[in-house]
Amino acid sequence: MSEPLYIGIDLGTSGCRAMAIDRDGRLQARAATALPEPERDGARVEQDAELWWQGVRDTLASLLQKIPADSVRAIAVDGTSGTLLLADGKGAPLGPALMYNDGRSQVEAGRISEIAPKESAAHGASSALAKLLHLTPGADAAYALHQADWIVGKLTGRWGVSDENNCLKLGFDAVRKCWPDWLDDLGVKRELLPKVVIPGTAVGTVTAAVADAFGLPPETLIAAGTTDSTAAFMATGASGIGEAVTSLGSTLVMKVIADRPIFSPRHGVYSQPLGDRWLVGGGSNSGGAVLLHYFSQQQLEAMMPRLKPEQPTGLDYYPLLTPGERFPLNDGQLAPRLAPRPDDDVVFFQGVLEGMARIEQQGYQLLAELGAPYPISVRSAGGGSRNPAWTTMRQRLLGVPLLEARQQEAAYGSALLARQGHLSQGIVI
Repeated sequence: MSEPLYIGIDLGTSGCRAMAIDRDGRLQARAATALPEPERDGARVEQDAELWWQGVRDTLASLLQKIPADSVRAIAVDGTSGTLLLADGKGAPLGPALMYNDGRSQVEAGRISEIAPKESAAHGASSALAKLLHLTPGADAAYALHQADWIVGKLTGRWGVSDENNCLKLGFDAVRKCWPDWLDDLGVKRELLPKVVIPGTAVGTVTAAVADAFGLPPETLIAAGTTDSTAAFMATGASGIGEAVTSLGSTLVMKVIADRPIFSPRHGVYSQPLGDRWLVGGGSNSGGAVLLHYFSQQQLEAMMPRLKPEQPTGLDYYPLLTPGERFPLNDGQLAPRLAPRPDDDVVFFQGVLEGMARIEQQGYQLLAELGAPYPISVRSAGGGSRNPAWTTMRQRLLGVPLLEARQQEAAYGSALLARQGHLSQGIVI
């Protein structure tokens, strides 16, 4: 029998990516397919779920040309957090999916704010719960499904199962492991809510049609997935208490593993389950988007070798594109601080990086003050992790080792969940 392989699928708004790993976590193959952009009209951001399925099919077909299909033992899927659609009893969408950044549910968000506990992740117009209320499910609606949930249904033919991480923004109480009573005060139809399992739990096997279409073994397991950000965290290799990951992308996101949840809405700090541990963190509005506002990617790369991290600029910047910050300062009126600007672009570039490094340091210090462990190490994900001078600045401030991420793609994290599902072998429904 050939060596077992495990597939992770990462479904985003503009593309679908897949990775196959072996039992030891070694990458064996990868594939990707572009998706049409969601339809946008003001605050409306929608996408036809059938595009997701087509993207998954095309990506799987491409991946399985590179590995033996009969070696696949399990598959797991991650998707964008907060994306939601309604489906009928057979899983057919009753309309387009409302994407994670659809902002129409302002009235519904106001209702939630009056009833939901402050520590709930269901606050805000972009939450899945606000979208569910906005969609006003009719008699045909049987399931409220996240992006990953719907693909799991297409693969298994079983609907109404989701994972703890995706369900946080739908109102799930991850501490008490239940759908809370306050959902009734909002008029939420309980029958629409999914059964919630731990990511990596085996929830079924592929349908005969899926097995035939791709040449997969009929016993191929489908494991519950997670959100894209959690899958990306898992991909880095961080797994122990105190291990942290900073995502250096368009924004700056800091997360550390803790043994208990910490919620501090006034600080922009939330927690989500990570197995029997918790992922505690927050996200700053600072990040790479600020740099790309002033420089092209080519300019940034050309300036990197000229940075002098051993010679601080002395510039006291708080790099933001527009007023307003979430974490470590939760201040909707906080003004960007990017002056004075020196004539030398390299010095300005370094000053911005120094400002972001201070934000990262302050973020982890705040998490520690609130009860999370101060990082024992920090892994870096995102484009900024490829800047060695920035890494030097950050390590000097943080005072802990900065480790290389094992992988940076969410599909790898989902592949780890697929492997976990195969090893557990316990199908929950």
